[in-house]
Amino acid sequence: MSLFIANAYANTPAAAPQGGGWDLLIMLVAFGLIFYFLIYRPQAKRVKEHKNLMAALGKGDEVLTQGGLVGRIAKIAEDKDFVAIALNDSTEVTVQKSAIAAVLPKGTMKSL
Repeated sequence: MSLFIANAYANTPAAAPQGGGWDLLIMLVAFGLIFYFLIYRPQAKRVKEHKNLMAALGKGDEVLTQGGLVGRIAKIAEDKDFVAIALNDSTEVTVQKSAIAAVLPKGTMKSL
């Protein structure tokens, strides 16, 4: 019809390959297993370990926050999920329990 654009005609479809769909089902199961073992399971393990860490916190523990602060737990508010951390003798900071990244061995603050 046009001078510069050729007409495009659809090819007649060939017979569709006959299959039971097992290939698709096997592929979906394989992707599900890959997703479970490489993504979901390690993340669930990390969440469980962090939850156990939060439950085991006690007054006097030396902790490292996600922001990089190192201090000793001075006060724990169980009902509000907040912790008061003493950075030194005169400075206290209040952070959420979930912001605590690790519990450090005793005496870490003195060695810094």
